[in-house]
Amino acid sequence: MLKVFADRGGTFTDIVAVTNNQAIIDRLSRHPEGFLVVTLPNQQWIIVYKLLSENPEQYQDAAIQGIRDIMGISSNEPIPSEAIEVVKMGTTVATNALLERKGDRVVLLITKGFKDALQIGYQNRPNIFARHIVLPTMLYEQVIEINERYDAYGNELIPINIEQAKNDLQVVYNTGVRSCAIVFMHSDRYPEHEQQIAKIAQEIGFTQISVSHQVSPLIKLVSRGDTTVVDAYLTPILRRYVNQVASQLPGVKLMFMKSDGGLVAAEQFQGKDSILSGPAGGIVGAVQSSKRAGFELVITFDMGGTSTDVAHFKGEYERQLDSEIAGARMRVPVLAINTIAAGGGSILSFDGSSYRVGPKSAGSNPGPACYRRGGPLTVTDANVMLGKIHPQYFPSVFGIDGNLPLDKDTVIQQFTQLAQDIQGATLNHSTPEQVAAGFIAIAVENMANAIKKISLQRGYDVSQYVLCCFGGAGGQVACLIADTLGMKKIFLHPYAGVLSAYGMGLADVRAIREGGVEQPLTQALIPKLHQLMEYLETQAISEIDEANAQTEIVQKINLKYEGTNSTLTVNFADDVVSMRQEFEDEHKSRYGFIQLDKTLIVESVSVEVIQKMETPEEPLITRTLSIAGTTEAVEIVRMFTADRWYNTPVYLREDLQPEDSINGPAIVVEKISTIVVEPNWQARLTERNHLILQRL
Repeated sequence: MLKVFADRGGTFTDIVAVTNNQAIIDRLSRHPEGFLVVTLPNQQWIIVYKLLSENPEQYQDAAIQGIRDIMGISSNEPIPSEAIEVVKMGTTVATNALLERKGDRVVLLITKGFKDALQIGYQNRPNIFARHIVLPTMLYEQVIEINERYDAYGNELIPINIEQAKNDLQVVYNTGVRSCAIVFMHSDRYPEHEQQIAKIAQEIGFTQISVSHQVSPLIKLVSRGDTTVVDAYLTPILRRYVNQVASQLPGVKLMFMKSDGGLVAAEQFQGKDSILSGPAGGIVGAVQSSKRAGFELVITFDMGGTSTDVAHFKGEYERQLDSEIAGARMRVPVLAINTIAAGGGSILSFDGSSYRVGPKSAGSNPGPACYRRGGPLTVTDANVMLGKIHPQYFPSVFGIDGNLPLDKDTVIQQFTQLAQDIQGATLNHSTPEQVAAGFIAIAVENMANAIKKISLQRGYDVSQYVLCCFGGAGGQVACLIADTLGMKKIFLHPYAGVLSAYGMGLADVRAIREGGVEQPLTQALIPKLHQLMEYLETQAISEIDEANAQTEIVQKINLKYEGTNSTLTVNFADDVVSMRQEFEDEHKSRYGFIQLDKTLIVESVSVEVIQKMETPEEPLITRTLSIAGTTEAVEIVRMFTADRWYNTPVYLREDLQPEDSINGPAIVVEKISTIVVEPNWQARLTERNHLILQRL
């Protein structure tokens, strides 16, 4: 049987497969170039494979093609689905549709008089000094105002004119719109009018009907409306993608990663839950593998080609309820991930007075200057210039025929030219390598600031944490980032280059349901909250298909001071005093003060049902060399760091043995990434094949 975990990223699709099929392994061992095979205990293997996400001449879908390549099936044969146990995927399909504004056409139905409510939004100005304010484009193309109204206590003030609503919807349907978002005042509590309109839309033939009391059953018309529109805009695209994958895998159990870090069955995967599908897999992979390595306090650091994602973990996944992603506001629980535009492909420039890194990226085409496609200088080129990346240890896939190594000469030439330009403009005598080191320092500072945002600025002391570093470019700067933040330990997993895909295999099935409350926190409210929680739990359990599965239930409550808008999430307890205490501790840590005289308001509650999944084991590796023989360096290269050149040994990761330790400066090369051990750092390999870097 084959279990497949896939992450479809912007540039590459990563696949991690677990199999017990000897025939597949025998076949792959004859073609080792694209596949990394790791032996597990009890007759199982892990296969790691990367392929381009977009390659329309070769294949329609990268994940399906990856399965074909692993099983050795040509593109016109059907996939034998009985050989595949489960496929778990994360996808950027919806995220990209949102970024590029390529979702489906949507009509918004809203209470009469509120036609522009979502356009006006909260009237916050993202750039306070901009005189010319550009409003974000709305995701809906038409609005129908429905003459209906409930008051805040559930009294029907204006009933719906059914005939009028039918005619208005029919007119829009005739223009080719098939997706509608229904958002009425107070419908989070009194949904009857929304249900009536949804029924009419269904009869007319709308294929996607997103109703606000189901999508985001919380108070606040604007954020509830925004979330519903996003859902109506993206779900059809997601459905088409899910169906396309499912049609190739008939009868296979197909699951997708949601933005909250839980898996969900393919048929229940919705637009509003899919925005951070890929990065969420990375967070789960980083947290679960760090826990296996014995670390409980983790900062995850995922540096790819275009962007870097960071997150904070202290015993449980951190989620935020309100988020703005790609210009769209949403109110659904998503993992608290901070993303910045800094990656291996971030472009370096000098504007006449200062160095700049990013936010623009060279992407995979033309890519960095060293990729032989005439690209600009990037962070990757700076590492080539500094001798931290060496062409002989990088795949030779460049040039016209795709068989040449990285081009180091053009990098040296361009940095030399840049150093002369800088000298001309600023009279500052810097060598080309000092210029490259200056750019790296800026990139590191940008990434360290992103980590400060999620840790120091929220009252956590990062020096107690381990930096879990993954993604293709992370290992090159890990020590520098840790030094900037005062962190002492770095953890590098053997699958660090494909940890987002591996995370799909380590994730649990999760279903979260929320309900709005908006009442003062008193002991008398507790029975009511219990009742609401039971109702939400029933709803959540119905989403998880296996009734007999082992489930764990987490109950949370969102509290705020009366008259404020900042909610903090605490654990639900029967005792009001303990909840208040937890809220005050968190408030003090986050904002530096507490207000003892203020009433606490329960904004909403949430119930999360977690179903544990079977996850792949990690093998223990044994030492084969005697202790006396230490691993030999394959060669000595020159590397520029800490403002001077060092003669630096290069080690191959597969040559290292458990208990080996390497003192910096050194370079460790593996199949999918390069790890730089800076001076004053030591790298040690554990029996689980984890590389732990420690500050001396």
